[in-house]
Amino acid sequence: MPEKAHILLVEDNPMDVELTLDAFSQVHMANMVYVVESGEQALDYLFGREPYGARAQHPFPDLMLLDLKLPGISGFEVLEKIKETPKLKRLPVIILSSSQEEGDRALGYDNGANSYLVKPISFNEFVKVATRITDYWISLNTGPPED
Repeated sequence: MPEKAHILLVEDNPMDVELTLDAFSQVHMANMVYVVESGEQALDYLFGREPYGARAQHPFPDLMLLDLKLPGISGFEVLEKIKETPKLKRLPVIILSSSQEEGDRALGYDNGANSYLVKPISFNEFVKVATRITDYWISLNTGPPED
């Protein structure tokens, strides 16, 4: 991953967005986090469709944090579209969901998720998750090659 990674957070719950951003801020993550609120917006962002067409303002992400339960196009559908599209399929996608259902985990991995994390309830636990995401996916992991 680059020194300053770009993360796309796909989350429709404003409280979860705030919790996620606060947790990343708490661990002093210098990375840029871009937030979209629906599956449709996520796909628009990834494909560079308006209003996300200017890559200087909306850079292609190095990592995506994806909620499953989204309005309209679900997180599962977003994941499936990403993994079937040649220019997107190498994007690391971490499912970040409150669902602990075995079926959701299975479907997430079947559709190509790189990781499945259950959202913690407490802020301190969420900070630990943010730390681990930063330590592994941003610092340690070697990302896929550019096409």
